[in-house]
Amino acid sequence: MNELIKLTAKDQFQFDAYLAKPAGKPVGAIVLLQEIFGLNSHIKATADKYAAEGYLVIAPATQARSEPGLSLGYTQEDMTKGFAHKTFVENLPNEVSMLDIQAAIDYVAHAGKVGVVGYCWGGLLSWRSACKLNGLSAAVSYYPGGVAKERTLTPKCPVLMHFANQDSHIPLSDVELFKESQRNVEVFVYEGQHGFNCDQRAAYNQAAADLARERTLAFYKKYLQSN
Repeated sequence: MNELIKLTAKDQFQFDAYLAKPAGKPVGAIVLLQEIFGLNSHIKATADKYAAEGYLVIAPATQARSEPGLSLGYTQEDMTKGFAHKTFVENLPNEVSMLDIQAAIDYVAHAGKVGVVGYCWGGLLSWRSACKLNGLSAAVSYYPGGVAKERTLTPKCPVLMHFANQDSHIPLSDVELFKESQRNVEVFVYEGQHGFNCDQRAAYNQAAADLARERTLAFYKKYLQSN
């Protein structure tokens, strides 16, 4: 049931996306935004888990404009490669990553209300999507690096954010700056490090991941499944 498909952005760029389908009629849809490591096994497994909750899930390859088919692990070498591809995409003109994500939103919109969730770089893209794109009813960000620099943006939908108290990439001072600017955003801070949600990383913290997932699913139930 789950497969790689092709999406076409508004500028006609074509790229892969992983589509995970629920067993029955979808209760809504989720756009899942990857870390800097491509559409790897962790991202596909995460999409499958949301699909098991009844959502139609699509995970676009947000680094495809730099490296189509990218799928990395979590070694230091992988991190260096992933960061380079992420940086290439971030430096492209006209913020084309938003075009790619909008194409993913539009593709699953027939399934009902659409939410977005992102991890690491994907968490930052999720925040941008909530503020800049159309068709979203809820947005969730996990440890979105750099979000404090974009704290003056205005979200168009409810937003939930998960941070870690020992994140070397996102100091708690940045979390506080963001909270001060965005008082309507739900913010939770967990015991753990950057990447605590990923069970393929040394930073994995099951207790934090389980609690964040519980809160995320409740958030989606409220905003995606209500009439």
